[in-house]
Amino acid sequence: MAEHEIVDAHVHLWNPQYFRMPWLDHTPALNKSFGLSDYSHQSAGHPIHAYVYVEVDVAPQYSLLEAKWAADQAMHDVRLQGIVAAAPIEYGERVRAYLAALQSTSPLIKGVRRNLQDEQDAAFCLQEDFVHGIQLLPTYGFSFDLCIRHWQLPLAIELVRRCPDTLFILDHLGKPVIKEHLLDPWRAHMAQLAALPNAWCKVSGLVTEADHQVWTPDELAPYVAHTLEVFGEDRVVFGGDWPVLLLAASYDRWVQTLDALTERLSLEAKHKLWKENAHQFYRL
Repeated sequence: MAEHEIVDAHVHLWNPQYFRMPWLDHTPALNKSFGLSDYSHQSAGHPIHAYVYVEVDVAPQYSLLEAKWAADQAMHDVRLQGIVAAAPIEYGERVRAYLAALQSTSPLIKGVRRNLQDEQDAAFCLQEDFVHGIQLLPTYGFSFDLCIRHWQLPLAIELVRRCPDTLFILDHLGKPVIKEHLLDPWRAHMAQLAALPNAWCKVSGLVTEADHQVWTPDELAPYVAHTLEVFGEDRVVFGGDWPVLLLAASYDRWVQTLDALTERLSLEAKHKLWKENAHQFYRL
């Protein structure tokens, strides 16, 4: 059990009988309801001070409903203090109406995400409208969660560079291929991203990029160490990625693993990683 209070910056909740989630059709282990009580039960024993709900890739027609549903969940658990909602950023100037609708839905909505990891067009996030949509986010007080795969990092770096007034946070370390122990060119790309002051990183989602059945902490260690080295102690946050996490580990095992991998950090750096940085980034 972690000895410090935790802000979990990446939690999902869903009910596939309420929202259509096409990607669950191919993931039977996750194709069921995961609600507040499930999260509380599975994270029991750890001092979860607060957490951030992150959109769950519902069918686009449900996206605004999902944001409202997430805000409603917070009425049943005061620890749900932030929401990252889905947003169709690629519509550029026309996304203003959507962002205004999110803003009026709940003050808990702190950021948005347009999931990019499965886009086949390598330059999708650098289209003029997409870049403009990202540049609009500070007007509404929103940050942007980058959900990409490792090969998309150079494109994401350029996006972050073109939008210096927008705060970005990279989910899951950019999904490096831990299963194959590939570190390069991921390491160089992470250093380039970290050199941009408006980019942060979530230490999350690692176990599901490793071999789900036989991963070890030693396999994760170089990825965690490099991320902490290049981003420094002020721009890294802990994320559980529950319940996707369950494909490869329990909540308890992931927390204990990361706790062990960061045991040599100073007490101040640990406090920042596990709690304070998430508070700051998501304005909780």
